[in-house]
Amino acid sequence: MIFPSNRVRIMVATKPVDFRKGHDGLCALVSAVLRKDPFTGTVFVFRSRRADRLKLLYWDGTGLVMAYKRLEDARFTWPAIKDGIMALNHAQFEALFAGLDWRRVKALAARPPAAAE
Repeated sequence: MIFPSNRVRIMVATKPVDFRKGHDGLCALVSAVLRKDPFTGTVFVFRSRRADRLKLLYWDGTGLVMAYKRLEDARFTWPAIKDGIMALNHAQFEALFAGLDWRRVKALAARPPAAAE
């Protein structure tokens, strides 16, 4: 998938949204319901009611980018349905987008190397 960078924040809306919404509708939802600024470069992920589709909304600095994915014979693994949002790291998002169980993905603890000899 084309993705801005590993440093981008990824926020998942845990409650299903109306998938007829486009760029402007999802942008308004981010502002009014999630209480976040959609123009910060954060990737916002939205789910359908059946959990077989997702939409991404992302501001790239010049315009809003929206991506849509539908799984044919499976469902995405989603957090429990409730109001609000949750953050995913890049590896968890890649697993979610691939249709895998993102809850099993854990980031490795990276520490700076010891002084070079």
